[in-house]
Amino acid sequence: MCRASLRYVSVKEPEEPLRIRLRELAAARVRFGYRRLTVLLKRDGWEVNAKHIYRLYREEGLTVRTKKRKRAAQTRVPVPAAERPDQRWSMDFVSDRFSDGRWFRVLTVVDQFTRECVLLAADQSMTAVHVAAALDLAVKQRGVPESITVDNGSEFASAVMDRWAHVY
Repeated sequence: MCRASLRYVSVKEPEEPLRIRLRELAAARVRFGYRRLTVLLKRDGWEVNAKHIYRLYREEGLTVRTKKRKRAAQTRVPVPAAERPDQRWSMDFVSDRFSDGRWFRVLTVVDQFTRECVLLAADQSMTAVHVAAALDLAVKQRGVPESITVDNGSEFASAVMDRWAHVY
C-alpha cells in the first residue's frame, strides 16, 4: 500500500454553510426532495450537483414529509332505495370459462326494485359498443330507467357509454 494513500488527509473545504442552507431550505419547503432543493441551491449560486446534495441530505437525516391524509368529515349520502319498477338498474359483468379454457363474459342488468333480470348478454369480449347495443335492446323492451348504477369498469366509463347516456 502506498504511504501517500495511507496518510491521506482531506483538504476539502468544510461544507457547514452548505449544510446550514440545505437545512433552512428543507425546513421552509417540507414537500421538496433533494432534487428540488438542488435546483434551489443552484439558483442561490451554489455550485453543486444532485449526487452531492443527496449525500448531504441523507447525512443530515432529511426526508420528504408526507401529508397525513384526512378522512372526509362527512359520510357519503346513501342512495335512496328504488320505489318502483324500472326506476334504477344495476349493471355488472360475470365471467367464467368454457371447458376448453376460453373465457366468456355475461353482462347482467338487474332492476333494483323488482330484483328482476332485465338483460343477460354473453360474449367472449364485451366492449362498450356491445354494452351500448345490448342496453338499446333493453330500453326498447322496458323503457328508459331514471338511473343506472355501475362500477368504474372501462366498458362503463368510456366515451361510447357517455354518448349512449346522453342520447337517452
